[in-house]
Order: sequence, then C-alpha cells, then structure tokens
Amino acid sequence: MMNRNLKDTVQTVYDHMADIDSAQKALLSRRHFSVRKQIFLGNVLVFLFALVMVLVLTLNNNQVEKRLKFLEFVNDFSSEIQQARRYEKNYFLYGTNLNDAIQNIHLAESIFITESEEFSELLGGKGARQEIFTKIGAYKALLEQLYQGEQQSQADFHATSFSKETELKLRGYGKDILTSAHTMISLEKKTLEKTLNRSRQIHLYSILGLLVFLAINTYLLVSRLYSTLNRFASYAKRIALGDFRPILPRRKIRDEFTDLAVAINEMIKEIDLREAVLIQTHKMKAIGTLTAGVAHEINNPLNNIMLTIHVLLEDYHDFSEEEIIEMLKDVAAETDRSKKIIRNLLDFARESTSTMESVDLSILLKDTVHLLENQIRFSGIQVDLRFPEKFPKIHGDAQKIQQVFVNLLLNALDASKKGKKIQVIGAPGETGDSVKVSVIDYGQGIPKHILPSIFDPFFTTKSKGKGTGLGLSVSQGIIAKHGGTLTAKSEEGSGSCFTIRLPIINFPEIHTFSL
Repeated sequence: MMNRNLKDTVQTVYDHMADIDSAQKALLSRRHFSVRKQIFLGNVLVFLFALVMVLVLTLNNNQVEKRLKFLEFVNDFSSEIQQARRYEKNYFLYGTNLNDAIQNIHLAESIFITESEEFSELLGGKGARQEIFTKIGAYKALLEQLYQGEQQSQADFHATSFSKETELKLRGYGKDILTSAHTMISLEKKTLEKTLNRSRQIHLYSILGLLVFLAINTYLLVSRLYSTLNRFASYAKRIALGDFRPILPRRKIRDEFTDLAVAINEMIKEIDLREAVLIQTHKMKAIGTLTAGVAHEINNPLNNIMLTIHVLLEDYHDFSEEEIIEMLKDVAAETDRSKKIIRNLLDFARESTSTMESVDLSILLKDTVHLLENQIRFSGIQVDLRFPEKFPKIHGDAQKIQQVFVNLLLNALDASKKGKKIQVIGAPGETGDSVKVSVIDYGQGIPKHILPSIFDPFFTTKSKGKGTGLGLSVSQGIIAKHGGTLTAKSEEGSGSCFTIRLPIINFPEIHTFSL
C-alpha cells in the first residue's frame, strides 16, 4: 500500500515536472544577449565616441595650427612691407635708405613666394595670390628704377618729374599691398577666433555627450541587473514559502540570469520530488499512529459481533424470532461501525491527484476529529470545535488540508495532559479576504529559544523513535502551496496556538493541479 501510494505521488510530481521542462525550453529558446555582451558593447561605443571626438578635435586643432602659421606668414610679410614703406618715405624726404627699401621688398617677395603656395586657399585662391604678387613686382620695379636713375645722375628737372610720378605710383602700390596684408590679418584673426570657439564648443559638447552616454549606459545596465535581482529575490521568497511554480521567461532575451533560472528550475524539480516523498512518508507515519487507535477501536465491534454470533450458534432455538432479528441488527450495526472506521482511515490514506475544490473547513474539522476519535477518547482530552454560522468556504485540496489538521491535533494531544481541552476556533481573517483556524492546547508549551526552529525539517523535541521532525515542516509547505500561512505562538507552561490562514479565492468549483 505504501509503495503504491509513494509511486503515485512520484508520478504526480513527474507530471508537474513536465511544466518545468516546458519552462526550461522557453527560457533557452530566446535570443542570447548577455550582460557581459552589454558591458562590452557599451565600452566599445564609449571608445568609438571618444575616438570620433579625438579625430574631430585633431582636425580642428590642425585648422587652428594652419591658421596660426598663415597669420605668422602674413605678419612677417606685412612687417617687411611696412619697413620698405618707411625707407621709401625717407628716400623721398631725405634722399636716403632707397637700397634698404629695395632689400625689404625683396625679403617680402621672398616670403610671399615661399609661403603663399601653401596658403593659396586662405589668400582667396590663385587669382588673389597672383594679384598681390603682381603688385609686389610692380612696387619692386619702381624702386629699382629709382635706384638706377639715381646711379645715372640724370638732370634735376627730369629727375624731379620722374620722382614725383614714381612717388605716386610707389605710394599707391605700397598702400594696396599693405592694405591687403592688414585685411588678411584682420579676417584671419576673426576666422581664428571662430575656430578656437568651435574647438571649445567641441570640447564641451563632447564631454557632455560622453557623460550623457555613460549615464544612459550605466542606467540601462544597473536597471537590468537591479530589476532582475529583485525578480530572483521574489522567486527565492516564493520558493521558500513552498510555491514551486517554475520560473518562466519575462524578457525576450537570454543572458547569464537565464542559466541561473534554469538551475533554479532544476532545483525546484528536485525539491518538489523530495517534498512529495517527505509528505507521503509523514502521512504514512500519521497512518501508523491512527492505525494503532483504529485497531483498538475496531476490536470492540468485532468482539460484539463474535459474541452475538456465538450466542446465536449455541442458543439459537431458545430465542424468539424477534430476539434473533434484534441480535442480527446489532451485528449489522457493529459491521457498519467497523466499515465506517476503515473507510475513514482509507480516505485519509488514499493517494490521488490533488484536486482544488470548494472546502468547508468546519465540516472538514468535524470529520478530522471523528477520524481521531479513538485517540481523543483514550487521552481523556476534550476537543472543542467553534465555528461561526455560514463560515466562508475556501478552495483547496481537502485531503492534504486534513493531513495538516491531523498533524496539529496529534501534536496538541501529545502536548496536553489528561483532563485538559483543545480548542479549534474558526474565524474570518483580518483582511476580509481570508479565513483562519486556530488549534489551541493548554499543555506544556514550547520554550522561547526553540520556537523559531519548530518548522525546520527534522527538528523535533520528542524522544528518539517518537517523532521525525517533519510534521510541521510538511504542514507549512502544504499550507504555503494553498497561498496561506501556518504560524505558531507559545508560552512555556501555558500552551501553544497554531494558526492557519487561507485565502478565499474565486476559483472554479473544481480545478486540478499538482502539489
């Protein structure tokens, strides 16, 4: 019987494992995008952003450097032109420094020829460059003509007339060249200032952009990790309360946490299987306890039947028909009594698919007390059931909930002395969407330092051979699977109170699932 029930229990668990296997396939079938890949991709994007920023800044700095060189070239060129014009002025005023003017214009021409090719674009193109170069050549030619005329010692009239004409042309060319140089310097300073401002803006916006990108990347990464860790914390709490539903996919991607979810689902499979075995083992222990009482209980009607049959066999002819009928009715009544005792025991022991259905706890408790009637009578303890009228029904597995109450009542009987009483009180829950049932005994109570450990598996205060330490642990798991709680309060020397809270849920009338 026990082996068959255990086999049925394991089969029920394997049916539940099929759901876990489906969850595993769903977890592993998603597109893979790991946290490591997200971190790597974020770092690559930061690197590329920084690289682009460096390239833009390098190009801008090259522009600044080129314009500084151009400005230096124009300054040098302008200085030589200005110096040549000073010597030109001295020549016309005092007749001196003509040779110096020629040397300066030659230097200016040399600078322009050497540098202008590189800065042709900044000068305004080849046309503008050629125009300036032509003016420099004309200015230089006039100075050289003056120098040659001075060397030939021409007549004063002609010399004076030539000098006046040359002076006007020289002044015109010199002014034009110097104006062009100053214009280029002025324009280039403005352009250089814009380039420097652009460089500063690039620095500022690049840093701000990098900070924004890092903030977004950090937020996405932390949000992903934090939300996932919170989910797994809730999974751990749910499993700790006995809810062994598998973890299902919540996102469209698969990452390192998927491996963790797969491992937890595998753990759930093992825990579910082991818990089912523990529940059945503890149930067999309870059946053994009940059987001892049932054996004594069923012995009484059997003795009565046996005595009645023997009396009939020995003195059959001495009894009237009415007396024989009355004695046969007694035999039938005792037989029915025996059948009812055995049927109650079998109903409790039978292992079947767990079925969620409407359960009236007041009726269930009456049946449970009737099942334990023999133990209660022999212990000399009174069990007082108190339930209000129209007590709300809950939805659950009546067989497994009865197993919990059997365990609590047997514990209460063990803790109570003869002549004491046990109270089973039903009441609406504090929130209005649940009910609670308290099993109260007035026995020896539980020491304060032991109370936190009483729901731990294999923890027991009973002597060796009298307890496995699984009863309260298994009972708490059963209640947790029904969405409820099992709590205990106790005071040493005054008794204990175990309270079961179960939700009122609007399930369909019958709903089958695996516990």
